[in-house]
Amino acid sequence: MARREAAVPYQAPVARLPAELAALDYDALRDIRFRPERAVWREQGLPFELQFFHLGRGNQLPVAMHEVDAGHVRALKDDAADWDFGRNRFDRSAWADLGYAGFRVHHALNNPAYKDELLVFLGASYFRALGRGQQYGLSARALAIDTVGGSAEEFPRFKAFWIEKPARDATQLVIHALLDSPRATGAYRFVVRPGESTTMDVMQRIFLRAPVARLGLAPLTSMFQHGENQPRPGDFRPEVHDSDGLLLAATNAAGTEWLWRPLFNPAAPLASSLQATRLQGYGLLQRDRSFSSYEDAEAHYERRPSAWVEPIGDWGPGHVELLQLPTPDETHDNIVAYWVPATPPAPGRAIDLQWRLHWQGAQTQQPPNGWTVQARSGRGWAPLAAGEVQYMLDFDGPALRALPADTPVEAVASAGPGGRITEARAWAHPQGGWRMQLRVQRNDPRQALELRAFLRHGPRALTETWAALLPAQGPMEALP
Repeated sequence: MARREAAVPYQAPVARLPAELAALDYDALRDIRFRPERAVWREQGLPFELQFFHLGRGNQLPVAMHEVDAGHVRALKDDAADWDFGRNRFDRSAWADLGYAGFRVHHALNNPAYKDELLVFLGASYFRALGRGQQYGLSARALAIDTVGGSAEEFPRFKAFWIEKPARDATQLVIHALLDSPRATGAYRFVVRPGESTTMDVMQRIFLRAPVARLGLAPLTSMFQHGENQPRPGDFRPEVHDSDGLLLAATNAAGTEWLWRPLFNPAAPLASSLQATRLQGYGLLQRDRSFSSYEDAEAHYERRPSAWVEPIGDWGPGHVELLQLPTPDETHDNIVAYWVPATPPAPGRAIDLQWRLHWQGAQTQQPPNGWTVQARSGRGWAPLAAGEVQYMLDFDGPALRALPADTPVEAVASAGPGGRITEARAWAHPQGGWRMQLRVQRNDPRQALELRAFLRHGPRALTETWAALLPAQGPMEALP
């Protein structure tokens, strides 16, 4: 179906939303809820159930839904009896079958007596999932087109799903999807396995109708407002973010390297990339897992999942691109990361890709040796010179914990064009791990500056590389 559709001109869908629905505000639309007792597969007592989202002003295009049962396909139709409209009063007799905006999957994730919300597909090609004890945060997408480098970003959308009916003892759910956009079509297969870390095996085949400036594969979208590396004056919460960094595992000429790029809320859009000859994995992670890091008893950012993309097969050379956008508050996703192949695919050729997406909680992906625990910027008792920046970097991990106390550990640091290292030294942290003091002289604060730092013992790297990008406005710029 995707191949056939890619061979013909794009037909833009037309929204035919009744005026009453189009006029609903956010709260009124949220008041329309799917009745849990009407969930698909509820009466059969199957381990997974489906519920749906109603069309409204934010999602006006219907998504075709199908059940696949023993090879037979059944269309799932919108029924007025499925909905509790809350305080809204509608005359649905004048409406045809509107269809659904999206769907969610329920499963007994945390308690065998109750089926929690496990997975949501809603809006364009966005989806998000949960592992045990987690609370929704970042999202994944099927495809990103011209997020950076094109005249305007294009948002492909899933327009149809086929969901395989699970067996009574099923431990996984299989979902098929058809994607469409002005310049791309795609066929997708998701195999969802809930657990402590929920995994999704993703298979995609993409067809391009026309060339694109930048094709972003396996994209992730998140939010970072402020954190330990960028305090926000006046906010009682020490940190507010769904993810605090981008982790990359890449094999290059020197071997496999782990890079950690802390996130930032910039004053202007900021794009950067991390190269890989062969990708081992990447993800947007939420490393801070303590309530005291956030002090938000409603949002519970410490429960937000990390998402780790594990390639299946060799994706070839390319780079992970990170786009960071300014945001005034936590209601806007402002972080995007995705894989860009070194050779742009040509229209007419199928692009096959597979990966395993891990939705992780406390057991978040870490390098095998050591990692960055925190990075704090600012002066201590000693004043800084004009244009000088200081970081205190804390590292921990098995490679550091195994060292005798008197082991000589070297602080290795470098600065890109526009800066120079004035001091780099390391010592054992009193609570475990090691701390690095890093001072950097910026030659021109109007120029972005890349810093890299890690700990080494002899020829062996003890930690990942902290690969920070300081925006042109400076690392301590006040946020609005």
